[in-house]
Amino acid sequence: MTPKTTLYMIEERATVEAAKAAFDGEFEKFDDQPTLNGEDAGALLSEVGTLRVRHTGKKSLLAEAKKLIGKVSPEQRGEFGQFVQSVERSIVERLDAAENRLKAAVLEAKTEAERIDVTIPGRRVKRGTLHPITIVRQRIEEIFVSMGYSIEDDREIETDYYNFDALNIPEGHPARESQDTFYTTDGFALRSQTSTVQIRAMERRGVPIRIIAPGKVFRRDTPDMTHVPMFHQIEGLCVDKGITMAHLKGTVTEWLKRLFGEDTVTRFRPSYFPFTEPSAEFDFSCFKCHGTGKLDGERCRPCKGSGWIELGGSGMVHPNVLKACGVDPTVYSGFAFGFGLERMAALMYSIDDIRHLFENDVRFLEQFG
Repeated sequence: MTPKTTLYMIEERATVEAAKAAFDGEFEKFDDQPTLNGEDAGALLSEVGTLRVRHTGKKSLLAEAKKLIGKVSPEQRGEFGQFVQSVERSIVERLDAAENRLKAAVLEAKTEAERIDVTIPGRRVKRGTLHPITIVRQRIEEIFVSMGYSIEDDREIETDYYNFDALNIPEGHPARESQDTFYTTDGFALRSQTSTVQIRAMERRGVPIRIIAPGKVFRRDTPDMTHVPMFHQIEGLCVDKGITMAHLKGTVTEWLKRLFGEDTVTRFRPSYFPFTEPSAEFDFSCFKCHGTGKLDGERCRPCKGSGWIELGGSGMVHPNVLKACGVDPTVYSGFAFGFGLERMAALMYSIDDIRHLFENDVRFLEQFG
């Protein structure tokens, strides 16, 4: 061996050993790793991939050392090549071993996290129930459908005409104040009663007609035990030849008896509504004090000591309303009535504060399942 050849061999081996030493220094923390959780193992697994590229990739020191094989003398090339391959094989095997160990740790952590103990009793899926307002609405709709009425629905945002003018409530009428509602910036209004549905139904279908119109209505009321600014209402309408106040009383009494039983107590009181003439309010005896006005020796709060709770208004459709819908009031007559579903639900389920119906308290709602 010539001195020149020996010098090349020493420098080239030094290059390979430098590559190995650099790898050993960085890989030290992967040797004999303690038990790792899935998150730490996943992070280290990413680092192993980075080390693989850095120490075995095309730009690694090992790759540069492999290029030196061709510069070694032919008689030493085989020995040097085997040395380079042994170093490369050692690096790759250690990387593979670390990678397999970390993958196993990640898989074990994932399996543990997703493990299901089949000995634990199963849990039933808790099913929801209908809201009490929905229950009451469906029962009332079934009664009226059986009496020959159809169910109408329409828009909740209305024009001033349909919400007031067509119902014989012109601008400046005092009734507008009691039915004040919410307005949009474009001059539309949230309907304050479902009477708007009756107007549109008569315009679209003509007469004779028998319908009920359930839905949400909006008024600027201060929330209390019996009032909320958004509530549900059902209005009924019957227009035909020869309809009288007797038909109104008979209809209201009949569906109430079907709903609550033959011993249901109601009363009609003369009243005023701009869209009916004559008009009447119909009441139910208080569901808390049963009409006495006293509860536990004190003034009953729901009925305010009167013994009665106002349920709704009714009357014969005003001739001006019929004319606005293109119906001749000299030929046809009709009656209309309306009531709030919240008060009806309160009566049926002995709820002393209708605000409970809107609070979404599961402890309250699950009673009606």
